[in-house]
Amino acid sequence: MIRKIMMIAVFAAGLFTTIEPASAQERRQVMLDKVVAVVGGSSILYSEVQEYADALVAERRQMGYTSDRDPMNEALEALLEQKLLYNQALIDSVEVNTSDISGRIEAYLQMLIDEAGGITELEIKEHMPIFTYREMLRTRYEEQAYAQAMKMEVVGKVTVVPGEVEKYYERIDKDSLPIIGEQYVYAQITKFPASLKDAQRRTKERLLDMRERVIRGETKFSVLARMYSLDGSAIYGGEMEPGPSSMYVRPFAEALEKLKPGQISEIVETEFGFHIIELIDKNGDIYHCRHILLRPTFTRDELMQPAHELDSIARLIRADSLTFEDAALRFSDDASTRNNGGIVSNHDILARQGVYDGARLTATRFLKEDFGQMGGKSLEDYNALMQLKVGEVSNSFQTTDLNGNQMSKIVKLVEIIPPHVASLEEDYIRIEEMALEHKQQQAYRKWLNSKIESMYIYIDPEYRSDEFEYDGWIK
Repeated sequence: MIRKIMMIAVFAAGLFTTIEPASAQERRQVMLDKVVAVVGGSSILYSEVQEYADALVAERRQMGYTSDRDPMNEALEALLEQKLLYNQALIDSVEVNTSDISGRIEAYLQMLIDEAGGITELEIKEHMPIFTYREMLRTRYEEQAYAQAMKMEVVGKVTVVPGEVEKYYERIDKDSLPIIGEQYVYAQITKFPASLKDAQRRTKERLLDMRERVIRGETKFSVLARMYSLDGSAIYGGEMEPGPSSMYVRPFAEALEKLKPGQISEIVETEFGFHIIELIDKNGDIYHCRHILLRPTFTRDELMQPAHELDSIARLIRADSLTFEDAALRFSDDASTRNNGGIVSNHDILARQGVYDGARLTATRFLKEDFGQMGGKSLEDYNALMQLKVGEVSNSFQTTDLNGNQMSKIVKLVEIIPPHVASLEEDYIRIEEMALEHKQQQAYRKWLNSKIESMYIYIDPEYRSDEFEYDGWIK
């Protein structure tokens, strides 16, 4: 959770389907160990291709469409591409954030254990010990992570300038332009509890108490992490995947670099909350550590205090005694919106992704899908907006910012833009995304073709196909 968030271009989302292993009964046992292709130092088994093909068919059936390509050929090419990316990532020493892989593996395993009725039943069903199955999953997930990171290395360097966007728009078939759904422009006034400093002090005191208990030998750091840490690593006693300090946000990295193995840091404040860190060991520039993350918590009365204040402000705005713009400037705690009348943009999301060239990328129109965990804007915002007519102001409601900090908010629905065909004038940012994706695709195809040519690739003659998108696979 505390690792740096990589900027992910629109084009790169969902690079590879995560294929979970099929159950033993579903595998084609006679073909399980047959190697159908080799890329670099990686082999592709028939069972892998079959699982991927089955997943593609199931996904398309769910989405209601079919493909002219044989799913086995399509699956094999996707795996060839993934193995190539993985091997190239190792060659180029690409760094990968694998901190969430263990959590995903354990969650998936627990689901299978529950379905099977126990660990023993799962081992019998899968014809392998649980630790072997776990390592098989880890290998698969890590390979996918390296492949995705390698692709991001290629496409992440591609940018477009306004002139390219305009040329792309002029060349594009207007019948292929997307329909932009209903969009919302809105403004907000936010307030954190006035007792935020008191809550921060209480949080620090809790962490200092935990630190002292560990130092005095009363309990283990990992035990406290499991009990109290709010980070996803809590399930592993706060332990993080080993990696360079550059993989962490700066305050965390700076504290980590000062520690010796076995030492525990003082309290470290980051955008995610407050931490104490224990360095387990260090190998060169690779740090292995565990941490405990806490955030300020509030009583119900402390949370309701800013809510009551915002409700009073909303009543003044509705009575025309105060404009929303003036209220945002005078009362809002959100520095990114209070100086522009409270108008909400994606500036906070861009800043979190490390995108600082925000002049062209900043958007103030939001689709329904932009609200919620994936879109970055809170679902509570959307629910409040759906109760309003243009120009109306909501009652206060509780929500959290991108870092999970609790706050109160009121919103004003400024404008609703009806569905329409994308145009350069109205939807420049959407067209820019399309132009960028097109340029990224071209750059990636060129790069992939060159790597296919230079990397060792062998495909069993029985599985060679003229349906492959890239001709170079067959040598």
